[in-house]
Amino acid sequence: MKAPIELNLKENNSMSLKDIVNKVKKELKVVQGEETKDKVYTNENSFPDETTAAQEFERSKQKLFDVNEWSNLPGINSTFHLYDNRGHRTTTKEPKVGYYMKIVLPGTTLDNWVRITDIHVEDTMAEFTVHPSEQPKELGEGDAEIEHFFIKEASSTFRVTREGNTLHGYEIGRNEGINNQGEEAGERALINTLVAEGGWAGVQALQWDKLTKYLVHLEEPEE
Repeated sequence: MKAPIELNLKENNSMSLKDIVNKVKKELKVVQGEETKDKVYTNENSFPDETTAAQEFERSKQKLFDVNEWSNLPGINSTFHLYDNRGHRTTTKEPKVGYYMKIVLPGTTLDNWVRITDIHVEDTMAEFTVHPSEQPKELGEGDAEIEHFFIKEASSTFRVTREGNTLHGYEIGRNEGINNQGEEAGERALINTLVAEGGWAGVQALQWDKLTKYLVHLEEPEE
């Protein structure tokens, strides 16, 4: 009876080691710009009844689309500025497809630009999706350099939903590959790698956990 037990232990240890090796290999490929990651961050908040939840969902939608207010979340936090499709700063609470967001990570002065590519609103769901982009032509030279540490194929979807008396807030990251290859990386290839694997790697979970809590009213901005 001992032999099968010993064999199983060896198999389990071998599988664990294999998983670790594969994870390291994948991470190396991500750093080298050869692979991407998908990540989802979410928080939820329940209310006494659906009527209250429906009222609070309307407030969640307002928070979702008032991008400039995201900068006021407490603690370590990025700065978010909304720009229209001509590259002008705007305080609108109703962004449109084609608008830009400038994101500055805490402790840095490096601008990271994304552009809104989709907005979708239903009775119990609201979301918008952004992709890394060049800075607005009115603010730059109009070249093809992506001013973001992720590749242009990456996306972030910010979403709020109501299911019964419960609100859910989401940040859904797809195809998060480091922008460190080719002309699109421009002169930022090295700094993009350092930011993605260094600064952002340490802040990402904190940032999106904070934001999704804010979207469902578990956290409020500083006054």
